[in-house]
Amino acid sequence: MGKNVCKVGSVQIGAGGALAVIAGPCVLESEELGMEVGRVMRDECARLGLSYIFKASFDKANRSSISSPRGPGLEKGLMWIERIGRALGVPTTTDIHEPAQAAPAAEKVDCLQIPAFLCRQTDLLMAAGQAAKAKGRAVNVKKGQFMSPGEMRGAMKKLRESGTENVMLTERGTFFGYGRLVNDFLGLGDMMELGPAVCFDVTHSTQLPGMAGEQTGGRPDRAPLLARAAVAAGVDCLFLEVHPEPSTAMSDGATMLKPEVAKRVLAEAAAIRRGLSGV
Repeated sequence: MGKNVCKVGSVQIGAGGALAVIAGPCVLESEELGMEVGRVMRDECARLGLSYIFKASFDKANRSSISSPRGPGLEKGLMWIERIGRALGVPTTTDIHEPAQAAPAAEKVDCLQIPAFLCRQTDLLMAAGQAAKAKGRAVNVKKGQFMSPGEMRGAMKKLRESGTENVMLTERGTFFGYGRLVNDFLGLGDMMELGPAVCFDVTHSTQLPGMAGEQTGGRPDRAPLLARAAVAAGVDCLFLEVHPEPSTAMSDGATMLKPEVAKRVLAEAAAIRRGLSGV
């Protein structure tokens, strides 16, 4: 199967183009925070010759506790993301959790993200595919931690039958026993051979689920290592969650990167990409 290009707004991901970066805070705590992180990431990507897409979540629906903060909600969150994208002049993406969220999200963002735990949900994939087709958007499906790379053909087929082939797949680790994710780079190669553009989720891959009681633990110190390996393996895109003070973040504080660390990760990724292309 030939390598496809995923078009997210003005950014083309795949087929040997520039390495793309999806980055932003996990949950959109405020419009100001999103703007702050987005501006830093946009400027660093521009300096390094990388494409940039802003990411933030309007709702974190799969929290460990019902008392955990979830975000600004659909209406306000989408409005903030749209304004951030316009102000920064970059494409945007956010995750959706229910079929009814697909159409309103497609009105405001350039790419609909399907969370890993929901990657087999037929109704959600169909709604995302139909909304993407109607508005000229992309769909990024994160591979479930319980799925093999080959099983992602099912998600791709559902999206294709719903009207869109503007699709990207994202690797974010596989369950290994309890409380750990591992990255199978043989499997990553298999997923890249399926045809669509492939993204590597750097920060979620460092999670240690359930290792902090009702909160997820993590090893963000391993993010640079994983990013280097993924770029060397030939992925088309990197996904990073970034926060100026991860310890105070509403969500994913154990794995998000400070901007200065994210900058270092991107600089190393850009250098490896240049080495592979012989530039």
